[in-house]
Amino acid sequence: MSAKPKLYYFDGRGKMESIRWLLAAAGVEFEEEFLETRDQYEKLLQGGSLLFQQVPMVEIDGMKMVQTRAILSYIAAKIDMYVGGTDDLMGFILMFPFLSAEDKEKQHAVIVQKATSRYFPVYEKVLKDHGQDFLVGNNFSWADVHLLEAILMVEEKKSDVLSGFPQLQAFKARISSIPAIKKFLEPGSKRKPVPDDKYVETVRRVLRMYYDVKAN
Repeated sequence: MSAKPKLYYFDGRGKMESIRWLLAAAGVEFEEEFLETRDQYEKLLQGGSLLFQQVPMVEIDGMKMVQTRAILSYIAAKIDMYVGGTDDLMGFILMFPFLSAEDKEKQHAVIVQKATSRYFPVYEKVLKDHGQDFLVGNNFSWADVHLLEAILMVEEKKSDVLSGFPQLQAFKARISSIPAIKKFLEPGSKRKPVPDDKYVETVRRVLRMYYDVKAN
C-alpha cells in the first residue's frame, strides 16, 4: 500500500471498526476523517465518492472503495465461511445502541444466547479438532481478527461469556498477544469505545435516521 489509507466514517465503531482492526493487525497505519455534519456527507455524495450513498468509504491505493466486505476483502484474503458466521453474530450487536431501553434488555439476552449456543461452539470445535493456533490452517487471517473483535464485543455484554469455551479462551489470549493487535487494544489507540449516546445522536443527525430500530 503506497500511501496511508484514509477512512471516512463516524468517530465510533459501526461498520468501520472491522476495517480498523484488520489494518491494525496488518501493521498498516491509517488516517481518518470523521463525519460530524450533514455537509460533509453531502460533499462526498456530490463528489461521486459514495457509490451506493453509504459509508464506510476508504481511500486506498488510489481507489475510493465502499462496502465493508469489499474493503476487507481487498486488504486480506477471503475466508468467507468463518467471517460470514462472525458477521451474523456481530449483526445482533451493531444495532444495539440504537434500540429502545426495553428492546436493549431483550437484545442483550439474544446476543448472549446466540453467541453461546450457535456461534462460539462452532469455533470452539474448529480449534479443538485441528489443534492449531488459528482458524484456517495455521496462518493468521481476517477470520481470526474478526472473531476476536466479536468475542470482545460479546464480553462487553457478559464478561464471563467464554467460561465454557477453553479453546476460545486460549485463542483470545493468543491473538491478543500478537504485537500489532496488542497495540490496538491498548488505551490511546484508534480502537473505538462502546458506542454512547453522542455517537447514536451523531449518526441519526448526519443520516437523518430518526426511525426506531427494532430488536432481532
